[in-house]
Amino acid sequence: MFELSIHRDFAAAHNLRGYAGNCERLHGHNWKVEIVIRSEALDSLGMVMDFREAKKAADAVLEEFDHHYLNELARFQKRNPTTENIASVIFSEVAQKLPRGVSLAKVTVWESEGCSATYSE
Repeated sequence: MFELSIHRDFAAAHNLRGYAGNCERLHGHNWKVEIVIRSEALDSLGMVMDFREAKKAADAVLEEFDHHYLNELARFQKRNPTTENIASVIFSEVAQKLPRGVSLAKVTVWESEGCSATYSE
């Protein structure tokens, strides 16, 4: 199995509804995202996929999040925009943009230097 990873970032605000603490108030993060893509075989050039294409797929998804108040996005109307839920949403969206024969292994999202959440299927 081969894996490649890309790192992206975005800035966004959120607040955690129903949370008893500081994070219930509106605040923002400079989020970091690692996307790990896998394949059992390499293409004719010897790649899982072109890094440029992987970044393009990720950026198309993250564009919706960047410089937004996440609670106002439709996908977070009924669920909290926690780091865990953000990782899950990014995973689902990026997975749909990958070429045949390539799959998403996991998505890790950092809300700060020492705090991250990972989603995989």
